[in-house]
This record gives sequence, structure tokens and C-alpha cells, in this order.
Amino acid sequence: MQILKLAKKYLINSQIYVSLMGTLLAVFFMLQQNIVKAPTIALIFITFLSGYLYTKFQMNRRLLWKIIAFNVLCGLISAVLIIHNHNIERLFRWAVIVLLGLLYNSFFLDRFIRKIPLLKVFYVGLTWALINSWLILPEFDAAVFTISLLFVTALVLPFDIRDMKVDHVVTFPRLIGVQNTRYLAYVLIFFSLMISAFHLQTVYAAALFITAVFTFILIYFAENSNHDSYFSVLVESCSGLPLAVLLLIQ
Repeated sequence: MQILKLAKKYLINSQIYVSLMGTLLAVFFMLQQNIVKAPTIALIFITFLSGYLYTKFQMNRRLLWKIIAFNVLCGLISAVLIIHNHNIERLFRWAVIVLLGLLYNSFFLDRFIRKIPLLKVFYVGLTWALINSWLILPEFDAAVFTISLLFVTALVLPFDIRDMKVDHVVTFPRLIGVQNTRYLAYVLIFFSLMISAFHLQTVYAAALFITAVFTFILIYFAENSNHDSYFSVLVESCSGLPLAVLLLIQ
């Protein structure tokens, strides 16, 4: 029990786990393009971690300036990684993605994306998709973008089911019900698989298909009454599962 409490404190609540899962999904697509580089992996993880920390803790006045200082440090490290390993265009791409993150949820904005009904799930999918298809690749890849957008959006929907009683904006579970939200997630993943079957190498498409099987099961049993770890550990792990499956079946 003590181990679980420590894991929740230092991995889940610290946003390290979700950042790691997002990074592993990016590495999956990097492998597909045969462009795996340690500095790029570090850049992705730092970008995810700083973004999620900012989103989670910005309303905590006691921690706010510490988070901002940490984000500034992360920004400087990211800029150095990009300049030394990539080019100015890659720096521009990274800056655009960071700006999208600020627009998603910032205390200094009167109305940010997170407060717009129904848009949140697609916006998170958009940000992750841009990282996988634009930031880390030499050229924008429309197929990878669409696969990522659909898959990540589907993974965000169970979190809306989890938060449906505390959300202050209209979400899909509150608008169309929990069961129809599950159906929507199934459809998004199905189309993601169809695109991957035509545009990814067979072994990568197979890894996504196996991941989808586990994801379907988790979505099917997603309930508002489930323990938070069901979402923050099990559902979150689906982002890293394609890479894990790929390494097992290759």
C-alpha cells in the first residue's frame, strides 16, 4: 500500500507518468520513421512534463511561481536541445505547440480552450498529434497526424466520464450520456486503425490493433464510479502500449 501511495505521489500526481506515456507514443512514431534520437526524446518529455505541470498546478497560488520558474527552465533547455540538434524551423514548431498549450488553460486568459464545451478532448488530441506528426518529423505527416488525433481524442473521453460530475462545462458524457461517449471513442479508434492499416508498416499497424483491443476493454468498463487509478494508470498506459507491443512482436 505504501508503494502505491508513493507511486501516486511521485509518478501520477507529479505528471511524470502521463508525460512518459506521451513520450513513448511519440517514440513509436519515431521508430516508424527510423529517426529515433535521444535529444528529441528528451525534448518531447520535457515539453509534456512542463505543459502538464502548468495545467495542473497553475491555480495553486503557493506553487504558481515555482511552476512558472520550472517552465522557463524547461523552455531554455528545450531551446538549447533544438538549436544544437535541429534547426530554427523546429524551434518555431515547438514554440507553436507551446503556445497551443498556453491557450488550452492559462489563468491570465478570460476564456481559454478548456472552458469551451466539447472542444477539450479534440484540443488535447490536436496537441499530441502535432508533436507526433510535425515536431519530431522532418516533414508534416498527415497520416500520423490523423492517427494520433483520433487515438488520443478517444483516450481523453474516458477522463470526461471520470470527471462528468465535477466538470463545469458541457462534456460529451453530460451531453450524450456515458454509453454514447463510449461509442464515440470506439468509432474514433476504429478510424485510427483503418488509417494505420493503409499508411503504416504492417508491424506498426498490428501494434496499434493489439493496443486497440485493450483500449476497447478499458473504455467499455469506464465508469464515473471507478477508482481514479483506473484512468490515471490503466487508461493513461494505452498511450505507451503501442511501443511496448511493438518491441514484443518485432
